[in-house]
Parts: sequence; structure tokens; C-alpha cells
Amino acid sequence: MKRLFLLTVLILNGLSGNSQEKKDLNVILIHVDDLGATDLGVFGSDYYETPNIDRLAAEGIRFTQSYAAAAICSPSRAALMTGKYPARTGITDWIRAKFQGGSGLALPTDFEENQGKPLKTPKNQGYLPLEEMTLAERLKKLGFSTMHVGKWHLGEEGNHPENQGFDINIGGNDLGQPPSYFDPYLAKNAAPTYVLKNVPPRKEGEFLTDREGDEMVKFIQNREGQFFIHWAPYAVHTPIMGPEQLVEKYKSKTPGIQKNPTYAALVENLDQNVGKVMAELERLGLRENTLIIFTSDNGGLIGNPQNPVTINLGLRSFKGYPYEGGIRVPTIVSLPGLIQEGKVSETPIITMDWAPTILDMVGASEVQTDGQSLSPILLEEGQIPNRDLFWHFPHFREPDVKPYSIVRSGHYKLIYYFDGGDVELFDLSKDPLEQSNLALELPHLVAELKSKLEKWWKETGARLPVRS
Repeated sequence: MKRLFLLTVLILNGLSGNSQEKKDLNVILIHVDDLGATDLGVFGSDYYETPNIDRLAAEGIRFTQSYAAAAICSPSRAALMTGKYPARTGITDWIRAKFQGGSGLALPTDFEENQGKPLKTPKNQGYLPLEEMTLAERLKKLGFSTMHVGKWHLGEEGNHPENQGFDINIGGNDLGQPPSYFDPYLAKNAAPTYVLKNVPPRKEGEFLTDREGDEMVKFIQNREGQFFIHWAPYAVHTPIMGPEQLVEKYKSKTPGIQKNPTYAALVENLDQNVGKVMAELERLGLRENTLIIFTSDNGGLIGNPQNPVTINLGLRSFKGYPYEGGIRVPTIVSLPGLIQEGKVSETPIITMDWAPTILDMVGASEVQTDGQSLSPILLEEGQIPNRDLFWHFPHFREPDVKPYSIVRSGHYKLIYYFDGGDVELFDLSKDPLEQSNLALELPHLVAELKSKLEKWWKETGARLPVRS
């Protein structure tokens, strides 16, 4: 591992004409909320229009087997900032906001009783501890100006972005969704704490994602030296709202299997603001030394089956569930001049890879994380070592999610349920829809993968359910 990292650094520094770009690299990390694996044109949407994000993919690399660290938001967000598996931080469920009775510190001995269910489950860690070294803190030490825009959802006051390495925080606090997407961004009869942070009303009716885009453009215009922007759009999370003109556009468009016009407007408006930021980078001559990473925190949300928010085309299930529709996400990386245009990678990757990748790309010293630097793939200098990927959700979730862990090893994916129910084993190379459970046919492989899970639980200190 260390040898590979040093070799990558030597190769990067030796590339003719590339050392300056690498030295002066800026980073924009876009972590969309609830965007499904097929919610973009370039990833196969049959309804939504995303020309700017599609162009970003054409100018870079697209990962077709990219995974979120969890099927829900807070664990993936903590994993993104720390490079650690959710099991290691103890943030394995979504964090309740203050107005929802946020859970605070959870000790390994704290359990939920779950009346009427066979298991007591570990309480979720209710914030990202300040002791955790975030990606922003690491980049700040390297001299980067740092900005967070949008959703944070990693704790109450005292654990916000400005406490975790960000110079500027626009919108980030303990909320998991916006009260409203329209200025003044307030919900009817909401608690006083149910407001976005540092987003005062500006223009009544203005759309939130447009506001986020404007704030980033202003930051880029007034930048000092290298910069890092963590843009975590509140879009495309509920409440599902969209600019009226775009909603009407999709109402008049022939639907596909995906057919929600308001969600489509929310997606296209996100795309417009990606385009806005890209245009400003180009205007300022910064596009060729700005690394842009675009990904999502979990799979797409279905919601009401009679009027679904979205459909994860070609994948089973949706947000919150252990199937591919819950954890597979669209991912694009672009850096003109260094990353080949129009490239597609089928290498399985995961949220924890972004911290070591970014640090590697800006020339930082090697940092120990649960992720793997993807720079060999991005720079066409080889592949990353084969590895297993893991997920851990030791909680019950309504209406029917049971505590589970997952291991993906090669093409095989094992879902282990802690309640003693049947395990599920799928060969994703032959069965991407996860329709054929091979557990009874391949008991030796089930045992091998279960052993890998048990070893990983010990290595990460994963908190496990226990019998009631």
C-alpha cells in the first residue's frame, strides 16, 4: 500500500507539464442527497435532463459500480469527512436533529429496546466527534480555504462545519432536509430550531439550490489561494419541490418509467447549478486545475409506490435497503488535462475512498483510512488492489428493514440479517437485480463471507445487536 502510494506520487511529480497543476489544485466535492444511481442522463435516466452533469462525465471518468458507505445519509456523510467506515465511528443510522430529540453521545453499552422485536439494537452515535480529523481539517493544514455549502446532518451546535475545519458554512447544521426549498426557507408551524444556518432570506421565492450555487460562485470569485468546497446540496431530498417553470416543462414531457415531474425539476435545477459553477471556473481560468468529484450519499428514494419520487432503473429496491438500489450511486470525477475524457470504470469504489484520493491528488502525505486512493485509476497508472467492501446497519427501520451487515467480495454480495433470518447471496455479475438467492446452493461461500464479516466487525469495533 505504502509502496503504491509513493510510486503514484513519483509518477505524478514526473509527468511533463503536470506538476504545476497538481501543486495548485483546487477541489470541489459534490455530495448530493438521495440522488439515485440512474437519476442522471449519462447514467441512463429515461426522463430527467442533466446536460451539465452529462458534460462533466464526458470531460472525465464515470464510475458504474460506485457505492455509498450506507443506504442512508448521516453514516455516508461521516464516512466522507473521515475516510472511516460508519461502523468505526458508530454513526450507523441517520442522526436526529435537535427538534427531533437528537440522540447525543452513544456508548457501546447503550441499546434500544425495540418493543415487540427480537433484538436490542445499538444506539446511534448522535454527532461526529470533534476528535475526528476531517478532510476539511487536513486540507486547511495544507493552506486551503475551505467552504461547506448545504446539508451537514452530523450533529447539533458545536459540531457544525465551522467546528470541523470549514472557514465558511452556508446552510449546514443538524437538519436532514430543508424546511422549504423556497426563500425564506421556512416550514409552516415549524420549531424555532428548524431553520437553515447562515442562509438569511434574500429574495422571496428564490430556490434553495440556486442560492447554494450563487454562494459558491461568490466564494470562488473572492478566493485566496487554493480552495476546497464541500457542496452537499439539500437537493434532491424531500420535501420534493421544484421551480414552477421546470415543473411545468416536465408535466408536458412524455414520462418514462421515471415520471415524477416535480422531482425531475429538482434534478434539473441541481444540474443547472453544477453548470453555473463550472461556467465560473471556466471564466476565471480555473477549470483545468480544479478537481471536481460528483457523487451521492445513498440510493434514490421511492416513497409512495403509487406516486414514486424516482425509480432506480435496473436495480433492486431503494434508499434505506441493503440492495443495490439503496447503496449504488452515480459518480463522476473530472480534471481536464490529467483525467482522460469519456472514461468509464467498473471498479467497485466506496465513499471512504474520496478522502485519501483527494489528499493523494493534492500531494499530501499518506493518511491511514478505510478507503483507497483512486488516483491510479484517475491518472491511468494502473488499478487499485482487489478488496472487499462492507456495510453495517444494526437497526430496525420502518416498515420492514431488519438489522443487517453486507460484504461484497468480487462479484458476490452477502447480506447477513442479525435476527436469524435467511442470509442472501447474489452474484452481481449475472444477477444485477438480485433476484436469485444462491445461499442454499453455495453454503461454503456463505460461510467464507460470513467469516469475513465477523473479522471486519472485530477490526472496526462494530456495535452489534443482541437478543432481547
